[in-house]
Amino acid sequence: MAAFPLPPGSTIGVLGGGQLGRMLAEAASRLGFDVVVLERDADSPAGRVAVRTLVGAYDDPEALKALAEAADVVTYEFENVPAASLDALASLGVEVAPGPKALSAAQDRVDEKTFLGAHGVATVAFAGASTPAEAAAAVAKIGVPCLMKTRREGYDGKGQRWVEHVADAEAVFAALGGRPVIVEAPADFVRELSVIAARGRDGAIVAYPLAENHHEDGILRRTLAPAKASPALSEQAERIAAKVLAGLEYVGVVGIELFELTDGRLLVNEIAPRVHNTGHWTQDGCEVDQFEQHVRAVAGWPLAPARAIAQVEMLNLLGAEVDAWPKFAAEPESRLHLYGKREAKPGRKMGHVNRVKPLR
Repeated sequence: MAAFPLPPGSTIGVLGGGQLGRMLAEAASRLGFDVVVLERDADSPAGRVAVRTLVGAYDDPEALKALAEAADVVTYEFENVPAASLDALASLGVEVAPGPKALSAAQDRVDEKTFLGAHGVATVAFAGASTPAEAAAAVAKIGVPCLMKTRREGYDGKGQRWVEHVADAEAVFAALGGRPVIVEAPADFVRELSVIAARGRDGAIVAYPLAENHHEDGILRRTLAPAKASPALSEQAERIAAKVLAGLEYVGVVGIELFELTDGRLLVNEIAPRVHNTGHWTQDGCEVDQFEQHVRAVAGWPLAPARAIAQVEMLNLLGAEVDAWPKFAAEPESRLHLYGKREAKPGRKMGHVNRVKPLR
């Protein structure tokens, strides 16, 4: 195992070669680290800015062995990495951060909400189900309308469907692939918020200002940050983040999606054990962005300030929307971040724009 803090010149391994891995590699490079990416695609967005790409499946024993030999610490850019891969890396003598406890909690929606409840963090009412009959019973217990989601995997609105009638429960279960599901009560929320926070190896915690998020068809379209929020609401979000980070013995940056209710309470929707789309605004709106903060944490460096220095509207560029890059590049207030993906498919995140205004 490496000794922390890691000095510049050390190597950080990243499981996953998408845009989050790319931006992590860029941040790591600024701090003097090398990055090695393990990715199935030899021509990935992260791989093109990393020192080296190891081509292989995330659970390939030889690829994991090569990653362990090359890296002083390993992190991941998305939560659908096999948990066994983290165990394999640990057995090969390299630490992974965030650790397996965070990954396992985030990979299963029932486990996630159970963990949150056990640590005093509120969520919507929920019930798990593994068979058609259990799905019908869960819907009857939670009430309709309710949301049925696969317990594992699924993102950007995939793997979930609304159930309007108890009689539809078994059909919806089948439509989701007959896999184990979670049934969730709807949240009567005013708006969707998120808090990006980090925990260092010394247990120190910092939280970025709240962000307000707007989705379309389950995909994040726009983030406004810092969100208009009372000190009490911001403090409530920070307390939630602290409970989650401490409970998971976390090292790194976490994204926590929140519902703000009419009475001012916050419910946690989901935890993402990684840097997060709703934190992209920090690249141009904060003293230190979420990507450098994550690198600092996993490398054992002191955490940096998370203060906002500007008001930001972050816009995701999906599919062919990226073709408007000349327009955004010409806007004085816009900062363009493109991911280098070769093909613009409908709904695919190709980049984002941060529109920057003076902090109010």
